[in-house]
Amino acid sequence: MRADDGAGAPAPAAPRLITEEIEDKTLSRFAVRSATSRGRERPEEPCRIRTAFQRDRDRIIHCKAFRRLKDKTQVFIAAAGDHYRTRLTHTLEVAQIARTMARALRLNEDLTEAIALGHDLGHTPFGHTGEAVLDECLRLDGHDGFRHNEQSLRVVTILERLEPGHPAGPGLNLTWEVRDGIRHHTGDIRDEDGQPATLEGQLVKLSDRVAYVNHDIDDAIRGGIITPDELPRGPVVLLGDTRARRINSLVSDIIDSSYDRPAVAISGPVAAALDGLRDFLFEHVYVGSGAKAEEAHSKAMVVALYSFYRDHPEEIPWGEEGTSDPAWRRSSDYVAGMTDRYAAQQYNRLFSQTPGSPGPREEKPKS
Repeated sequence: MRADDGAGAPAPAAPRLITEEIEDKTLSRFAVRSATSRGRERPEEPCRIRTAFQRDRDRIIHCKAFRRLKDKTQVFIAAAGDHYRTRLTHTLEVAQIARTMARALRLNEDLTEAIALGHDLGHTPFGHTGEAVLDECLRLDGHDGFRHNEQSLRVVTILERLEPGHPAGPGLNLTWEVRDGIRHHTGDIRDEDGQPATLEGQLVKLSDRVAYVNHDIDDAIRGGIITPDELPRGPVVLLGDTRARRINSLVSDIIDSSYDRPAVAISGPVAAALDGLRDFLFEHVYVGSGAKAEEAHSKAMVVALYSFYRDHPEEIPWGEEGTSDPAWRRSSDYVAGMTDRYAAQQYNRLFSQTPGSPGPREEKPKS
């Protein structure tokens, strides 16, 4: 069937323009409109179909760093079961929680989702254990250290690539608002100086904590590290005795505290309850528990890999990415980008020797 009667009906408006018009009419006065984004580092022709933030979301989902999140630890290193969270499932839970609140608050869901999907792209293998030891390696070498939020920004601005020869490279050339949200997603949720500039970014920052506190409790119970009865009584009474109830309580409070206001907020008692659960996790799960049974070996692998590639940057199998950077930076980028599995494979390849063999790693003779 013909789309028109042949009488020369006008062409439809670009879908992007329709979406931008809907945003302008329906979003909160405090939300970011796609049409008023501060733009990209390098100008690009707008997409006819997608808004700027939808385009950013798609670029993040299709990049290699996003795919690698599926094999990066959240908390349990070398988990024996299939149901423990990985860095990818954590990212998806953050995005789901943040989008639910963004819709209720009439904020920009596409911007919120793009920030959430990109916030942990720079995380190391072996979770925060890997981050801490890589930070120590860089500081011992006289550098500023390693922070996964800054590395996530580096991934999307420098290390990732669009199609070969794409005029928008290097990096993914994301909008300023998405980059700002990724850069400022971590740290104290009450630190005004460290807050993202947009409410959508602030929402992701708070959603990150809501997600990991609750799913880390869930995984720790599944792993036999803690029991439900051991959770601190005060937060359980206020928020609920199941993961679903706690998340619902937190989400409801954030929405009620933030609706039609110029900042994302959480009420004092509920914030204290969330902090109480987080403190409990640090005391009983994150430090010295069975969840960290492989921690010492993981630390040794990260140190060895960073040191080797710093001293042998020619062994880093990259194309153009970061080749003008000093060796320590290239090594840090490479090791931070590894999955748990790939880090272990490279460690075994470089440092494990079988009897009677010269070992996989020998110094090349000097010419």
